[in-house]
Amino acid sequence: MMRKISLVFMGAVVGASAVIGITEGRHLLAGTAVAAGAETYRQLNLFGDVFERIRSDYVEQPDDAKLIEAAINGMLSSLDPHSSYMSPKNFRDMQVQTRGEFGGLGIEVTMEDQTLKVVSPIDDTPAHRAGVRAGDIILQLDGENVQGMTLNQAVDKMRGPVNSAITLTVKRDGATDPLEIKIVRDIIRIKSVRSRIEGDIGYVRITQFNEQTFEGLRDSIEKISREIGPDKLKGYVLDLRNNPGGLLDQAISVSDAFLEKGEVVSTRGRNAEETQRYNARPGDLTRGKPVIVLVNGGSASASEIVAGALQDHRRATILGSRSFGKGSVQTIIPLGANGAIRLTTARYYTPAGRSIQAKGIEPDIEVLQEAPAELKGKDDTKGEAGLKGHLKNPTDATEEKSGSQAYVPSDLKEDRALNTAYDLLRGVQINANFPPNPKASVPN
Repeated sequence: MMRKISLVFMGAVVGASAVIGITEGRHLLAGTAVAAGAETYRQLNLFGDVFERIRSDYVEQPDDAKLIEAAINGMLSSLDPHSSYMSPKNFRDMQVQTRGEFGGLGIEVTMEDQTLKVVSPIDDTPAHRAGVRAGDIILQLDGENVQGMTLNQAVDKMRGPVNSAITLTVKRDGATDPLEIKIVRDIIRIKSVRSRIEGDIGYVRITQFNEQTFEGLRDSIEKISREIGPDKLKGYVLDLRNNPGGLLDQAISVSDAFLEKGEVVSTRGRNAEETQRYNARPGDLTRGKPVIVLVNGGSASASEIVAGALQDHRRATILGSRSFGKGSVQTIIPLGANGAIRLTTARYYTPAGRSIQAKGIEPDIEVLQEAPAELKGKDDTKGEAGLKGHLKNPTDATEEKSGSQAYVPSDLKEDRALNTAYDLLRGVQINANFPPNPKASVPN
């Protein structure tokens, strides 16, 4: 099976629980320590006894650092699917992904039959300017053979400090001999927002929520409005399908872009005094134009915050299939040179006080996609409720729902949800849930 990775995403390979985690933009502050009881100290002594027994009697000499890391991982993973330990490298990769920029080349690559192949260079990046082409086979990186490397190892080698150089030896169709291409690394920005104009409608897709997301959304809305013209613009489609989430502050800013006032989201921790509420500021960037938000079973966390806020305020119609149902907040706690831990510290609630934990956002208009024969029965996500050890819904655990359709066809003509959204905005189709009734919105 061909595996594909983008240098934009730094080759970070993480499990579903890490990908969909929404990260709150703060670190934990030192607070009142909870005194450990005698039983706790007894258990810690037990851990020390087991650790020493392994070190002295295991059949092979164990690595102490790996033992400790495994113990930490076990402790965190026993809490819920989204709490975990990050090694120093994984922590750095996570920081790059959320920051949205890094020093690199700007090419998307894939490992196919143990060869590193260029899928495409990203426009206006060092690789594009140096003449790297789609279909090029990368044979060597600074004289070191790629064969035998994993995809992540190759990606790591192509990353590096800005203004540092690397030489790619590539095989190109039509060229007799391999080509050597010297590339100087530069800042590569992860483009989390893509947009286009579909006649009289603006289409905006957000693939993840990183530090560049709100800026990209604002620029896209301004460009669409300018090019179509406010009088001709019918409205916007905001596509959040298969968006795994990201930064909490960016989810708030994206929601705020469409709202004039009111609560966007609240987060509630173990103690009542930890509750925080985030409100919209005046200024709807779309100037009140109709908005349809597309979601599916792969829309999680930050995506669900945006969909929930716009749904509760009746600012947008939510269309597609039920979202993933991840309603918890993770705080990243650095551990100095030892990486960091990702710890679930709160649940989030929509403006109407709904917890979508293990339930998801139900669309106002359900539109299901016909999956190809080879994917039928395989195109649904497990959903949060299907993850072992997930947090229960605090309101009603009996209402938990698992699994929802997540297939999106590559052919736009076959995309039922997208074309339904276009038809609604143009008045070709009529539905009682579009446009939403503002009188039914949450009072704020």
